[in-house]
Amino acid sequence: MATGEMAETSTNTDPDGLEPGHALTAGGRLSIARRIEPERPKLPFSPGQLARLDEALTLSTRTTGLEFAIYLGELGDDTRERAEQIHADLGERAPRGVLIAVSPAQRQVEIVTGEHSYRRVPDRSCNLAVMNMVASFKEGDLIEGLVSALRMLSDAAGTDFETGHE
Repeated sequence: MATGEMAETSTNTDPDGLEPGHALTAGGRLSIARRIEPERPKLPFSPGQLARLDEALTLSTRTTGLEFAIYLGELGDDTRERAEQIHADLGERAPRGVLIAVSPAQRQVEIVTGEHSYRRVPDRSCNLAVMNMVASFKEGDLIEGLVSALRMLSDAAGTDFETGHE
């Protein structure tokens, strides 16, 4: 997007000495065009934070054999129902899935477990993870809350070796 403005100038302005984007009109006015870059939306995480979150997700998934996923965004009026829909979108991985759904604007957190993952990550463990996340979120630390919750849920699930699953 560009914008322009008209600036009064005297008739002795040298057209050859104008800066780029400036033009002297036939009427003796100085016309100035400037490029205005739109402000990019602020992302919730820095690249370093995203790498840390990705590492925590990967580690949780590899050590437990469960499919950990995080959703960050609007959950709508029925937050639980929407979180369950997102969990179902994991498709064939849903039975082994653990979804952490967070809607910061709504101040809502939902954890959804699948058929298989529920046996390894009971409601009590999910509730403790939510309490831990909420405490971190109140301090303004979204990343630490998510990483800590992944650790807690992974610890509760144990490893595939411990459970005898492949």
